[in-house]
Amino acid sequence: MMFPHMLVVFLVIFLLLDDVFAYDIHKYSLLMPEIHPDKDELYLCTPVRIVNKQYYIVGFEPNATMHDVHHMLLFGCSVPGTTDDVWDCGEMAASDGSKNIRRAIPCAEGSHVLYAWARDATKLNLPEDVGFQVGLGTKIKYLVLQVHYSKKFPGNKLDNSGISLLYTEQPQSKLAGVILLGSGGTIPARSISHMEIQCEIEEEKTIYPFAYRTHTHSLGKVVSGYRVRKGKEGDDWLLLGKRDPLTPQMFYPVFNKDPIYGGDILAARCTMENYRDRDTYVGPTNNDEMCNFYLMYYVENGNPLDTTLCLSDGPPKEYWYNSKYNLNNIPDLEASKL
Repeated sequence: MMFPHMLVVFLVIFLLLDDVFAYDIHKYSLLMPEIHPDKDELYLCTPVRIVNKQYYIVGFEPNATMHDVHHMLLFGCSVPGTTDDVWDCGEMAASDGSKNIRRAIPCAEGSHVLYAWARDATKLNLPEDVGFQVGLGTKIKYLVLQVHYSKKFPGNKLDNSGISLLYTEQPQSKLAGVILLGSGGTIPARSISHMEIQCEIEEEKTIYPFAYRTHTHSLGKVVSGYRVRKGKEGDDWLLLGKRDPLTPQMFYPVFNKDPIYGGDILAARCTMENYRDRDTYVGPTNNDEMCNFYLMYYVENGNPLDTTLCLSDGPPKEYWYNSKYNLNNIPDLEASKL
């Protein structure tokens, strides 16, 4: 089956005419192809195959509203979940999904999160000379858009939500990557709880953070992320970003751009207030919760990290204080207060 989004013809949106710095920036809109979400809590995916050339994505323009869409993710894949135009990619969902289309994961091989959107976040432009390298000669052969619809659409209403990608064929000197910190676990009823994640950068690479994004569902109060460096006088915690996750969930500039080295630890905390009379578990629907901290970065030499995920079991099993890294100097107050 042919893809509706083949990268064959592009729309040139502007041309920098300066003689010193001049290259074309193009725009490609990866959108849902007029679909009708027929169930609540439906996750749908649509792909684009990248062929013959190498591209550098330098910006993202969302085309969605929180009235229709709970959130969107853009995956880079070596192999997509299927070769269908659209499929049900809610692999975590408790429901049986849509009866009309095939069900599969977003990526069958080589999954990377490149971008995420929620709560009417605005566009993102990457820093100068920074781009996500995709296509020929890279592990990313497909881009897959995942859209989470929390409510089914009435009547015959159709949707074409998605993301417009700003890209160039001009090689960028700094390659971008994203690492996602996420927690599992349970939030007890009528409680304030911490969901905490930590992992060591095990690759001998230097990364330069430039943007962060937070994500929870309705129980999140504060999400914070840190670089932790072990030292003889105790752990040094450097705040990378902190935000109320119920504000627009876009990528914001990091608080500190200091380089992060192999051996450093990335850590995140979500402070959750469960006002419900029931325990709430991590899951994909609005009745569940999530605790995510995305860190976007670039490398100056070589390729981005092979590591794209940092996951923890979360409460009641795993916290900063009892992790295998023996973390100390934990900034309890700072991490949970805006």
